[in-house]
Amino acid sequence: MIRFRFEWVSEMVVHVKAWECIGCGKIEAPQTCVGVCQDRRVEFVYAFEYEEVLAALETERQRSKALGALVRQLARTTPSEGGWERSYRAMQDQARKILATFADNKHDAAT
Repeated sequence: MIRFRFEWVSEMVVHVKAWECIGCGKIEAPQTCVGVCQDRRVEFVYAFEYEEVLAALETERQRSKALGALVRQLARTTPSEGGWERSYRAMQDQARKILATFADNKHDAAT
């Protein structure tokens, strides 16, 4: 699996306008021939599908960022003597807020 930084993903994409046969699905994007043409098998993704995946990637990136902040806070926090339960409850509240945001985003995406 290759990992990309989110910002690099859009730089690597080339959108090509092409014709697709509604019967057989053949795709053509005629260009000016320079006399060295060869046909080879390639794979394409519809632009709207790519945009959907890119939007989902951004959503997951934001989720990861929020959860990462909570985990860093948990790792770096040392409650005062007798303050463990209060700290635990505060972090539980933060986690619930983050999870509620996820649920809201999922609902927004569905509508």
